[in-house]
Amino acid sequence: MPPALLLSAIIVSAGLGAIIGFIRQWGEQTEKAPGEEFSGVRTFTFCSMLGCVAAYLTEAWSPAVLPVALALLGLSYLVPRPGAAEGGGVGSTTFVAVLIALLVGALVQWRQQQAAALVTALSVVLLGLKQPIHAWTRRFTEADIRASLQFIAITGVILPLVPDRAFGPFGGFNLDSTWMMVVRISGVGFAGYVLMRLLGARSGLILTSLLGGIASSTATTLAFSRRSREDPAHAESYAMAVALACTVMLPRLLVLLLLVSPDLAASMIPAFALMALPGLLTAGLIAWRQRGNAGTPDPAAVGNPLSLSTAIKFALLYSAITFGVKAIAHFGHLRSGLLPLSFVSGLTDLDAISLSVAENLNSSQVGLGLAARAILVAAIANSVVKGVLAVWLGRGALRGYVAVLMACTVAAGAVAALYLVGE
Repeated sequence: MPPALLLSAIIVSAGLGAIIGFIRQWGEQTEKAPGEEFSGVRTFTFCSMLGCVAAYLTEAWSPAVLPVALALLGLSYLVPRPGAAEGGGVGSTTFVAVLIALLVGALVQWRQQQAAALVTALSVVLLGLKQPIHAWTRRFTEADIRASLQFIAITGVILPLVPDRAFGPFGGFNLDSTWMMVVRISGVGFAGYVLMRLLGARSGLILTSLLGGIASSTATTLAFSRRSREDPAHAESYAMAVALACTVMLPRLLVLLLLVSPDLAASMIPAFALMALPGLLTAGLIAWRQRGNAGTPDPAAVGNPLSLSTAIKFALLYSAITFGVKAIAHFGHLRSGLLPLSFVSGLTDLDAISLSVAENLNSSQVGLGLAARAILVAAIANSVVKGVLAVWLGRGALRGYVAVLMACTVAAGAVAALYLVGE
């Protein structure tokens, strides 16, 4: 290797090591007592230069140089130093960080500068975010961990094991496509739940209702309706939260449809915009009435929308609806049978029928206009259910607001189904 290349490699290695050491020293200085030893800029700079030189000697002299240097550096941190206080050894983070710094120098010498820069950047981020990460994980509950494990099971364990083939009457069942829909629905709901847990209730009622609408507008309506029963003095605020959650449901559904059928999603935009108008007007009216009012309550806790039992129930429902759609198509009664099926399905779940119709649209069994109308019919049925829940379980102003809101939403959906979608 030309001397100039070796010199430049040593300089780059020293710079990357110094960056890691700077962040590590900043973190250690804020935690350790004055005079207490720690590894900082100088140590990490030396480690990266050592890795660079050791990699050069490994190529030019003996393959054992770099492994020996790595082993000696590791032992220097594992073996207690003479005179060190009991329990005063380095932590595992520092131990791993110095080894990474050495290997970053080796990567630079091996002309893998991009990889070395990436490793350095990731190391700096992880070292610098120590306190925020600790604070974040301390907020986890047993329910959060359980939800995360369930989502991992749904996506990473079950999905690869599901066979991808049609079977049953009319080829109406496909376990792979059914479980893929479970993954999509669970992913959207879980993302909303994670955001809610990360940001917490400090951002207020509006943020909670928006995120709750992403997770499940029906669950959010149910939660705020019950809250109005317990706290009728703030029923108007809870009505605003329900209006926002039900409004957010529509763009959320558009995103899901976009994943399956972009053409259908585009055709639904005008209709969903009309259906969202009552919710926006209701939320705006309540916000205007409450302007300057400091008595807004804390957000109602919206429970975790994801569980394995919920996913299995959704899989069964989606599979049954898909079979129904294909059976209707087989007998040639789509126009007379799909809309009633959509209404019945929408009473329990809007996503299942919407995604099932979109999937059949991709296979040319359902026309674009009929598919859009079927989704609107399901959305109307879903609005009816939420209105009934709010009137039945809610108290005070929430009942009136939500009843009027859902009636207007149903009317808007009917107009959209009649005039805003094609044949």
